[in-house]
Order: sequence, then C-alpha cells, then structure tokens
Amino acid sequence: MEKENVSLPNMFVLLSFSDHPWLEMPLFVVVLDSYILTLLGNSSIILLTLVDSRLQTPMYFFLDNLSFLDLCVTTTIVPQLLVNLWGPNKTIAYWSCITQSYLFHWTGCTECVLLAVMAFDRYVAICQPLQYTLIMRPHVCVLLAAAAWSSGLANSLLQATLTLQLHRCGHHTLDHFFCEVPVLIKLACEDTTANDLSLAVGAIPFALVSPFLVLVSYTFIARAVLKLPSAEGRRKAFSTCSSHMVVVIMYYGPAIYMYLQPPAGSTQAKFMSFFYCVVTPLLNPLIYTLRNKDVKRALKKMLRFHGGMQS
Repeated sequence: MEKENVSLPNMFVLLSFSDHPWLEMPLFVVVLDSYILTLLGNSSIILLTLVDSRLQTPMYFFLDNLSFLDLCVTTTIVPQLLVNLWGPNKTIAYWSCITQSYLFHWTGCTECVLLAVMAFDRYVAICQPLQYTLIMRPHVCVLLAAAAWSSGLANSLLQATLTLQLHRCGHHTLDHFFCEVPVLIKLACEDTTANDLSLAVGAIPFALVSPFLVLVSYTFIARAVLKLPSAEGRRKAFSTCSSHMVVVIMYYGPAIYMYLQPPAGSTQAKFMSFFYCVVTPLLNPLIYTLRNKDVKRALKKMLRFHGGMQS
C-alpha cells in the first residue's frame, strides 16, 4: 500500500470515454483524421499569409494568431487523447497533466480576447475605413495580439497554480479526456470555494467581457452595413464578417456553456469539450478558406506554383 501511495502522485488516470468502450475505436479514427486535417489546414493558412503579400494585412495577421492557437490547442490535447483511445492504458504523467492544464487554460483565454480583437479590426475596417490604416498600424496590431496572449497567460498562471495548491488526498482519477483546471479542482479533498470564486471572477474578462465587445462591435458593423447605398457593398461587407461570426459562435458557445452554466453530466461535458478541442480547430481554416476569396486565390496560386515546380 505504501508503494502505491508513493506512485500515485506521479500520474493521473483519464477515464476519457471508457464508459462507452464501443465508442473508443470510432472516435480514435475520427480524432486522428481531424488532427491531421487541423494541422494541415491551420499550417496552410499561416504559410499562405507568409508567402502572399496581399494577405499581409491586420485581418490576416490576427487570423495567423488564431490558426497558431488552434495548433496549440490540438497539439496539447489530441496526442494524449489518441493514446488513451487506442489502448487500455488511460494514464497521463503528472507533469504532462500539469502542462496540459496550464497550456489549455492559456490558449483558451487567449482565444477569447483574440476574437474580440478580430471583431474590433472588422469594426474599424467597415465603420472607419478612411482611418483604418492609421488606427490598425503594424505595431498596434502586435500590441493587441500581445495583450491577448499575455492576459491569457496571466490568468492561466493564476488559476492553474492555485489549483495545484489543493490537497487531493490520493485522488488521481479524472472523469475527462484531458487535464483542465475545473476538473482538477473536483479532485480536491478540501474546501474549494476560493478556487471556484477565483475561476469565476477570472473568467469574467474572457467569457463575458470579450463576447460583449464582439456583440457591440458587430452591432455597429450591422448598422453601418445597412446604411450602405449599394446591395453589392452590403453583400461584400457581410461576406467579410460572416466567417468571423461563425467562428465566434462556435467558440464562445461551448466555452460559456462549460464555465458559466450549472454543472452538467460528465458525458455531456466531455462532448462539449470534444467539440471545442477537436471540431472547432478543424472547422476554423475551412470556414475562412471557403468564405474568403483572397485566401482561395492565394491557395490556388500556391498550388499552381507547386505544380509548375513538379513538372
């Protein structure tokens, strides 16, 4: 027994989807295919904006950050998920679990702020077009992106570090497929009121203020677009913003549901997290590619160039 108690802190057990064993192998195939497509799609967007000068604008700079965030999220979560789905071993090393909790919280909070920044960029482009290049100067874009990353990092360091201070009394089984702060808090064998309060207050800038700013930005955008004299101008403006709006809804929906709603059943919470960690990073590049003529034109140009090199 003493040997077992010594070994337990070195690992955690992720139950993942083991309560539905028939689902594990089909999920493995789906997750593996999604992971490969996510890596290809998001890496392609970053590559396209680097090689095509017409895509080196503030909007695509922020899109690069979003694609990099999606790569970080999937690389943090999916490899361990694939290992757990493939075989009977459901364990994760202690430091791997802690690293997951820090990185996931960091990228999740950063993406909340980044989507608000992207909405502000679209507001300036449509509502203040003559001042766009003056307001969205390169160093301003870098500062906005840095603010998104640093605010997410600060909240991650606070919440994950507070969570690690809790006593677990040997509890090491997580009813989830990855390590995140709310799930780790549930392992505690002491009062977690302070942690729950810190998590709720810390979520306000990311889960409430950021979507509110997005809503305000798009309210002004909608008013400006409806005042445009030509139907073609309105169509083009709505087309430019629609991709971002779809991504916003896909992201904030599950995030707000998971963190601000009353606790749901473990299976429901797992599938909401699955959507956010696996499905959303896969769909983001598809949405921006299919709805954006500039990206499609750059992609076709790169493919033609690659084909010409091969021939």
